[in-house]
Amino acid sequence: MTVTKLDRVFHERGRLAICSTLIARAGGISFTELQSACDLTDGNLNRHLHALAEEGIVATERRTGMGRPQTILRITDAGRRRFLAYIDALEEIVRDVQRSSKRTESPLRAMPARSTSQ
Repeated sequence: MTVTKLDRVFHERGRLAICSTLIARAGGISFTELQSACDLTDGNLNRHLHALAEEGIVATERRTGMGRPQTILRITDAGRRRFLAYIDALEEIVRDVQRSSKRTESPLRAMPARSTSQ
């Protein structure tokens, strides 16, 4: 099994949601939109973004102009490759589990149903 291939930086619900959203939005997404899409609080989103930025996975851009400044987030090219490798490793684990479950059926599944009328 390839569990050791899993990149721990992504193996957390919030970071998985963030990176999945950023992969789907290649042009970038605002902090507020990302927060809503991932259902995270300001603090949680900030904490996860900081951890991902330290790893070079996400990049932030501060846009100013008319109105309020806006933070735009993107996944980096290296982050995209690293995240997709993580997803590949997860898929391999799922395939391994499915193959092994087909080879070794549960004894309960193999037993015929008991008749209740005796």
